[in-house]
Amino acid sequence: MSIGNRELDKFYQKVKKDVEASGYHLNPDTEFTKELLNGILINDKRYGYGACPCRLASGNKEEDLDIICPCDYRDPDLNEYSTCYCGLYVSGDILEGKKELMSIPERRPSPPEREQAKKEHVGRTVFSLEFPVFRCIVCGYLCAREEPPEICPICKVSKERFKRFM
Repeated sequence: MSIGNRELDKFYQKVKKDVEASGYHLNPDTEFTKELLNGILINDKRYGYGACPCRLASGNKEEDLDIICPCDYRDPDLNEYSTCYCGLYVSGDILEGKKELMSIPERRPSPPEREQAKKEHVGRTVFSLEFPVFRCIVCGYLCAREEPPEICPICKVSKERFKRFM
């Protein structure tokens, strides 16, 4: 399965525009970034969804929802390592050359751990959320994760403008 240069360039321009409008940054190595985007396009043609090219998709969208790009682990990886697992997304520090890109550990739980987590979520109420909820004090954007995002995807303010909501 191959992707033509024209299709890849068009996808790259769209993703770059969307990512920057959301306050995130693509890896500045265009060739590397296009290789990753090519993998996402191939996965989209193969499975019907753009799974992360650095992980093995099952072909079952329900099972792979957490690894459809941008994956569920992007923001925690960016917060902790300044890059996502595959290196497609990077922090402002990496973009500006203040930090170097490095390989990071896999954050995705193993299949048995994901299955166990599904069972534990059944019957959960708002009072037993797995993660704290953060609210952007500028625009009201809510997110449930260990830490707020580096930049608000809606109004582009920095993480210091988030307060714990729940």
